[in-house]
Amino acid sequence: MGKVPEALNDQLGIAIGQRTYKAYCDMIASPRWRRVFNAGGRPQRLLFASTGTKDPKASDVLYIKELVAPLTVNTMPEGTLKAFAKHGELGATVPADGGNCETVLAQFAKAGVDCDALATKLQDEGTTSFVKSWNELMAVIASKSASLQKAA
Repeated sequence: MGKVPEALNDQLGIAIGQRTYKAYCDMIASPRWRRVFNAGGRPQRLLFASTGTKDPKASDVLYIKELVAPLTVNTMPEGTLKAFAKHGELGATVPADGGNCETVLAQFAKAGVDCDALATKLQDEGTTSFVKSWNELMAVIASKSASLQKAA
């Protein structure tokens, strides 16, 4: 990604999160989903994953504060959780209509950022990271299980 106007620094992830939340709200408000809900279905919560701040110049709780929304789960690194416990404050929740996300995303496009290509890249990297973490977890569980079997 090339340089973007300073006013857009640290805004892309928030705008994408807001757009995603809008799509989620639209889906659970749809007639199709309402039929499922009326039959006893429950919505899966939207996941905002790994919302630690990568930019050292930005607030260490930026994404936690900006991506507060009903029916969501927010996973965060331990350092971010501790920082939020220490000095974080919740503001307004993400609006169901996505707020100004489309305006912000249009500004990124105008600055030459291909948001769709970037999203694909980040999703691929995120998937790889989650698979790696899952495999590491399974290896730890297998090792602990083997140790317990030997002790028995």
